[in-house]
Amino acid sequence: MKRLYAICAVLFSLTVYQCTTVAVTGRKQLSLIPDSQILPLSANQYVEVIQASNLSSNKEQRDLVLGVGQRIQKAVETYFANEGLSSQLKNYKWEYNLIEDDQVNAWAMPGGKVAFYTGILPICQDDQGVAVVMGHEIAHAVANHGRERMSQGLVAQLGLSSLQVALGQNPTVTKNLLLQASGAATNLGIMAFGRNQETEADRLGLIFMSMAGYDPKAAPQFWERMAARSGGSSTPEFLSTHPSTATRISDLNRAVPEAMQYYNKGR
Repeated sequence: MKRLYAICAVLFSLTVYQCTTVAVTGRKQLSLIPDSQILPLSANQYVEVIQASNLSSNKEQRDLVLGVGQRIQKAVETYFANEGLSSQLKNYKWEYNLIEDDQVNAWAMPGGKVAFYTGILPICQDDQGVAVVMGHEIAHAVANHGRERMSQGLVAQLGLSSLQVALGQNPTVTKNLLLQASGAATNLGIMAFGRNQETEADRLGLIFMSMAGYDPKAAPQFWERMAARSGGSSTPEFLSTHPSTATRISDLNRAVPEAMQYYNKGR
């Protein structure tokens, strides 16, 4: 019992003293890993994944993903600047790559490292659909969901006493946690984004794509196509830890009026 109290006390301290706040939503999140550690790690792992992948040679599709990404990135940077939060993005090194693979997936690592798979493009259909997915993934990055999941994973897998050892002396552990936390690992396990983070990324992504000039009504339409594609059978990787598609579509439809304010303002 004394040990339980001690653990609870330490967790409370972590919650109070090592938390950050997500932009827009204001949600508090556990943040044990500083930018000085997670951003270089993210950059290195992104390079490894990209070098080991078969990048698409389709220039039109590559330009589509890059163009939508840069457009939403600019909207995000404008939003953060207007809120006096530019310092949160100062060390971001944005990258966008399209991987030739039938996998219906996309992911983002901390620091703005985004990857799309060609398997998701038919469901996107056009730049509006790509913007839905891109906004969602960029939202994961700027909301620091990868860092949050890594922090939670370090506590869950290693115990509080081993945190510093893992961060400073066990790069293999932190590498695997990062790949799992971003969705770039094959076996997502417990580190996949939680449903609250997915819902948060949906809302933020809807706002960011709207600020970039993409119609937010395209988001529920994209998920209707995703639902039709899965047909109640096997779940695509992109949906593995997400809320049910029906719930997501309902939530997005409720969020569209808020996003339309940003969309109309930019027109």
